[in-house]
Amino acid sequence: MANSGQKVVLITGCSSGIGLRIAVTLAKDEKKRYHVIATMRDLKKKDKLVEAAGDAYGKTLMLLPLDVCSDESVEQCINSVKDRHIDILINNAGVGLLGPVESISIEEMKRVFETNFFGVVRMIKEVMPDMKKRRSGHIVVMSSVMGLQGVVFNDVYTASKFAMEGFCESMAVQLLKFNVRLSMIEPGPVHTEFETKMMEDVAKMEYPGVDADTVRYFKDVYLPSSIDIFEAMGQTPEDIAKCTKKVIESNSPRFRNLTNSLYTPIVALKYADETGGLSVNTFYNLLFNFGPLMHITMSILKCLTCSCLRRRTISPN
Repeated sequence: MANSGQKVVLITGCSSGIGLRIAVTLAKDEKKRYHVIATMRDLKKKDKLVEAAGDAYGKTLMLLPLDVCSDESVEQCINSVKDRHIDILINNAGVGLLGPVESISIEEMKRVFETNFFGVVRMIKEVMPDMKKRRSGHIVVMSSVMGLQGVVFNDVYTASKFAMEGFCESMAVQLLKFNVRLSMIEPGPVHTEFETKMMEDVAKMEYPGVDADTVRYFKDVYLPSSIDIFEAMGQTPEDIAKCTKKVIESNSPRFRNLTNSLYTPIVALKYADETGGLSVNTFYNLLFNFGPLMHITMSILKCLTCSCLRRRTISPN
């Protein structure tokens, strides 16, 4: 139970990665300003979180089961919180999907949207009425730079993030009238076990029904380039947790928060040309015409992005 003066923070998707680090970072706040409710679909996967939380577990951090894909689970989780009082909701739960779209079934696509989009909508719908009544609250959504800029072979994942960005941008206007803030956290590549395993798995997969050229472009062109980008520009879950903490502690939190300033020029391409041609053609050329040059550039960038520079790229600052 939260002590007087503590803010109640509920976080989804805390079994690993970004969610785990956000939960631990807030629970270990030196001033003990937060009572963290870390949630996950399967509490059998709690060991990593409990170990990372250390002495904070059972004091400033508690666990609850939550499946964001279930209306009943979402309602039960919020009802189990004292007075249904949530000061800060951090929507982190999400799934990825990568590969040629011809090889992805509609059911697989629906599963991505069920978690990444409708899961967020469920959570917001459940906590928003109480926040509006209190005229107080902060909703944080873990989005992605792919919610701002499409990325080849990430079509479905990107679409789910675009949907969430549009939903939240619309909601933010209404919520301001009730003194409820809504903030998007928009990381680029992040080094997690999930991302590493997904890259390894898709490289080994066969893609029946997909033409040979597309499979070759995916495996021999896109994947190597993607790995280069991850190695050169990737952040850690700790980086994203620090950014999220800055956002919720800001007196005037921004709506959009790119965590990596190295991505700002890439996103800016889209808004520099209203026809969309500049960004589409730039990414096409980078991937298919200037692949070797891009590899060299990423290698140089990797050498330049020492830990000191990485710390400086965490925004807002």
